[in-house]
Amino acid sequence: MAFGSQVTTRGLTRRSAALALELVVPAAIVVAWWLASSGSTSLYFPPLSKIVSAFRQIWLFSHVGPDAGPSLEHLAAGYLLASVSGVVVGVAIGLLPSVGEALAPILEALRAVPALALVPAAVLILGIGPSMQIGVIVSAAVWPVLLNTADGVRGIDPQVNDVARSYRIGWRDRLLRMVLRAASPQIVAGMRTALSIAVVMIVFSEMVGSTNGIGYQLLQSQRAFDIPGMWSAMILLGILGYLLNILFRGFERGVLAWHRGMRGASD
Repeated sequence: MAFGSQVTTRGLTRRSAALALELVVPAAIVVAWWLASSGSTSLYFPPLSKIVSAFRQIWLFSHVGPDAGPSLEHLAAGYLLASVSGVVVGVAIGLLPSVGEALAPILEALRAVPALALVPAAVLILGIGPSMQIGVIVSAAVWPVLLNTADGVRGIDPQVNDVARSYRIGWRDRLLRMVLRAASPQIVAGMRTALSIAVVMIVFSEMVGSTNGIGYQLLQSQRAFDIPGMWSAMILLGILGYLLNILFRGFERGVLAWHRGMRGASD
């Protein structure tokens, strides 16, 4: 009992130290930026105090609902569609080699086209609005999930499938409890990569074909030479990226708890 308490205490201490380090380094950078820019007269690198003031005026009040809200909604919708479709197609390719061979030319051709190059076509086909932005996110973010899922499914030991068949385990249980579970580490890794791609694409799509959103406001600030406003939008994107990463880490810990337990037992 005492040994278990010691292990728990050590784990909490390590997590507390990691959290403190994670907060101290950004705080030190902010303080250094504040002090170094306090006397700046440059048009392009204003003092951090002006940027913080613009951030408070723009993103804490007037533009949260009309701009930040739609960006997050479109990001969530596009990322969810990319993740689900990537897992479905990846599982089909991994389980059915004939499907993978049939789709390989089409998938390789589509994957070779940069998602940014599809934005003009998406604007023409889907118009300016949420459909175009969500479609652009899906076209870019689906690939890490799809490829990682297919590799994870192919990497399952064939003997596992043979044992499942010998015990007459149904296909649904095999899919949910064996295939997806065994491939989940690679699927989650693909989803993490897809999340960063989705953030980039929502900003770019809003800069090209939108009338609102964080990317749109970033472009408008640049065009109006509102440099503090432009910097404040970039800071907002950094904060959102950090918060999304924290949320994803929580999701990853929940989904892969069994995997960490198995690695700990093997160690």
